[in-house]
Amino acid sequence: MRVIAGIDGCPTGWLCVAKNMHTGTIQACILERISAVLELEPPPELVMVDMPIGLTDTGRRLCDQEARTYLKPTRASSVFSAPIRPMLSATTYEEACQIGRTIDGRALSKQTWGIVPKIKEVDTFLRADTSRNQWIREVHPELCFRAWNKDRPMQHRKKSEEGKAERELLVNSAYSAGYAAAKSSLPRGKYNSDDLLDAFSALWTAERVVAGRQTLLPATPPVDSFGLRMEIVA
Repeated sequence: MRVIAGIDGCPTGWLCVAKNMHTGTIQACILERISAVLELEPPPELVMVDMPIGLTDTGRRLCDQEARTYLKPTRASSVFSAPIRPMLSATTYEEACQIGRTIDGRALSKQTWGIVPKIKEVDTFLRADTSRNQWIREVHPELCFRAWNKDRPMQHRKKSEEGKAERELLVNSAYSAGYAAAKSSLPRGKYNSDDLLDAFSALWTAERVVAGRQTLLPATPPVDSFGLRMEIVA
C-alpha cells in the first residue's frame, strides 16, 4: 500500500493523519466531510476511522461489548453503545430515546447522541458504495492505545493532563516528527489535542493491519442489514 490514514472526528469535521508508506512522510489535515477522503492526493488505500460502522436494527453490537471487556478496569466506560439503526431517523434526543425504548427497551446516552450526525454521515457514505467498507474500517482509540501499550489500557482519561501525557508518550515513540509537524501545520482552534492523538492511534492501527498484526473484535464480525461489518479493529 502506498498511503494509509487514521481519522478522528473533530469539532469542525474530521482530523486526518495520512502516511506515505514509501517515503514515511506524514501529513495532517482537517476534512470538512468524510467523503472528502476520496479527494486526497494521493488517495489512501486504507483508512481507520473512530466512528461506529455497521449498526444493528435491534440489540447491542457485540464489538462494543467485547471492547468494554478489553478495556477493564480503567477505560471500559469510554466505549459508548452504538445507536440502533432506527434511531438515525430521530431529529431530537428525546425522539431517539423513545425509538430505542419502543424497539429495543433502552434509551441512548447523551454522549452517543452527540456523535449521531457523524455516525449518519459515515453510514450514508458507506452505504452509497458498500465496497468502501473494505478499506474504511472502524477503530476505537482506547483499544488502539491498549494494543500499543503492550495490552494495558490507559490509566487516565484522555482529556486529563495525565491522560494526554501517557498517550503522547506512545505517539512520540513512533511518530515524533510527524506529530510535531501536525501540531505546527493544523489550524488552531479547529480541533482538540485528543483528536490529534486519537487520529495517530488510528494510523498506528492501520500500520498493524498492513502488517497483518491486527486484532478484530469480534474475531468473526457479523454484518448489518446493509452488509457493513460490525467490528472494531485494534
